[in-house]
Amino acid sequence: MKQITCITCPIGCRITIDIINDIYSGNKCQKGLEFAKTELTAPKRTLTSTVRTIFQEFPVVSVRTKGEVPKERIPEIMRELGKITISQKMSIGDTLVTNILNTGCDIIVTSSLW
Repeated sequence: MKQITCITCPIGCRITIDIINDIYSGNKCQKGLEFAKTELTAPKRTLTSTVRTIFQEFPVVSVRTKGEVPKERIPEIMRELGKITISQKMSIGDTLVTNILNTGCDIIVTSSLW
């Protein structure tokens, strides 16, 4: 038996998983069931962070993944983001990095630099 807390919505269901018999209980919706199954086989997360800029008025800008990336790749992605310094004005939703580290996920800016 394994217990996890679903993070797909604010309810935060505690899902109990009987791995041997493939039985899931405690989820209040289908998203919870899908989350639990993914969490056991290939956990993924949305990553939020900041990236340096050259602008004195905005020394850093917030960024996030446009989707979910494999959880085990997060430290590697964070190291890659640490190498970036933004030198041009960007707006909310602009793509900073396309397909970061071949994860199939873009990094987008979540605040404006102007």
